Amino acid sequence: MSYPGDGRLPVIYVRGYAGGPSGIDKAVDDPFYGFNEGSVQARVDGDNRPLFHQFESPLLRLMIDHEYQLLVQGDQEAYLRRQQHGTVPAATIWVHRFYDEFAPHLTQDPATFSIERAAQSLFDLVRLVREQTGAPRVFLVAHSMGGLVVRSMLQRVIPDAERVGGSLDAAAAFVDRVFTYATPHGGIEFAVGFGLLEKVRDTLGIQGADMFGPRRMREFLTPTGVALTDEFSATRLPAGGFPSERFFCLVGTNSTDYAAALGLSSRAVGPRSDGLVQIENAFLEGAPCSYVHRSHSGRFGIVNSEEGYQNLRRFLFGDLQVSADLTGLNPWGSPDDETVWQLETQMSIRGLPVVLHERSTAHLCPIQIERPAGGTDVRPVPIVRTYLSSKATRPPDPNNDAAPMETMRHVLRLRLLSLRAKGGLLSFLDHLEQAEDWADVLVVDIQLSEGAPPRTWARWGSELKVPLRDWTPDPATDAPLKDEEVAEGIWRACVRLPENARRLLGDAAAVTIEVQGRSTLPAGVPH
Repeated sequence: MSYPGDGRLPVIYVRGYAGGPSGIDKAVDDPFYGFNEGSVQARVDGDNRPLFHQFESPLLRLMIDHEYQLLVQGDQEAYLRRQQHGTVPAATIWVHRFYDEFAPHLTQDPATFSIERAAQSLFDLVRLVREQTGAPRVFLVAHSMGGLVVRSMLQRVIPDAERVGGSLDAAAAFVDRVFTYATPHGGIEFAVGFGLLEKVRDTLGIQGADMFGPRRMREFLTPTGVALTDEFSATRLPAGGFPSERFFCLVGTNSTDYAAALGLSSRAVGPRSDGLVQIENAFLEGAPCSYVHRSHSGRFGIVNSEEGYQNLRRFLFGDLQVSADLTGLNPWGSPDDETVWQLETQMSIRGLPVVLHERSTAHLCPIQIERPAGGTDVRPVPIVRTYLSSKATRPPDPNNDAAPMETMRHVLRLRLLSLRAKGGLLSFLDHLEQAEDWADVLVVDIQLSEGAPPRTWARWGSELKVPLRDWTPDPATDAPLKDEEVAEGIWRACVRLPENARRLLGDAAAVTIEVQGRSTLPAGVPH
């Protein structure tokens, strides 16, 4: 059974840190290492009664929504080895059970856990899956430390491998896309102790936790056979290595609901985190990412969430990349008046019960609009990068229940706030808490036609005369945005901010929208 070329590459899941021997024993008792966990959330209806939203788990949803298969037969790896080359379906889900060989109750005299060993066994599984499915590459999905296992394979194991290594980008022949949930790409740091806790952890290496410190990270993320010229930075993929646009980092912002260690973890790491990983350490430079208000794990965890899954499926299978930036900015005032401008963003897609991306002051992660020293113009401010599928099921047209909506719609909420600093310290003497200087929503509709560029409409919510859900662009009267990009394969247009916003952010201030197609990479190295 050869790969049909439909974009449904094999998915391999890599779980996170389990702790010491007892934690490892508990982890290996779960046949799917947590990828099968779901959650239940409550909402309120029009009569103030609770309604429950059940998220089945990313494992089940991939099977339900994208018709993936889960082939176990007692032991996934043993099953794979029994099959003939190229006979296993490509649209399958595999769990990298790297902890099994380190579990005391499964293995006699187990070795101490090694992230390099886990990365090597992951590469063995990747090659086996490719060989038995005939797929050119695989998708890797990882939670927490699992993302570091993946990066060790991409940045060290494969470049060092005989026959297939020898270059920093060798892993691109085996892996198409990588999605990480709450991975500590920059390590784990604490908001208390003035660095003492990190030094004790990195010196003693209790339960292997020194892997989250800079010394060990440099070791397992640096290849031995390829010279590196750049100074090491854990949150930066090496130049010329695995492409950053093929990574997606999902960042959690809910530290309150992370209950590990009776809440001591979230207190030590600090509120600007998911309870274990600080926000600034949860993404890679240059890689697409989204922020969601979920904790590192648990009842409100990031893996067992609808928000996480919707970002996952769009990154893996979306055939359109949509990005939005704030451009042409010239904020009110001067560099000397010490005004701090903060932008809150929220992105929703029609038909989904959750917000896909959210940065707010309440969650301690607004976008800071910084004015360069000595200048007036502010460089473009990235707002969001998301992915849409032209094949996704769309809601029915309210004017014709028999037909789906003709456009894909996402709504971008923007909220601008300002703070005044005096002598380098924020001043609250003239402050009005949560009173924004400007707020609005941008409604963007994208219509695709076979063999033609996309047609896109954008309207500010303040301009609409009807409820947002009832407004639809009329091609006869509503002119689509004009493509301002000359390069082929990319569509770009600017939407000027409303007049009241331009008074604050500059007359040329606009949201620049860019749409471009994407697909899986062509065939990789021979199996």
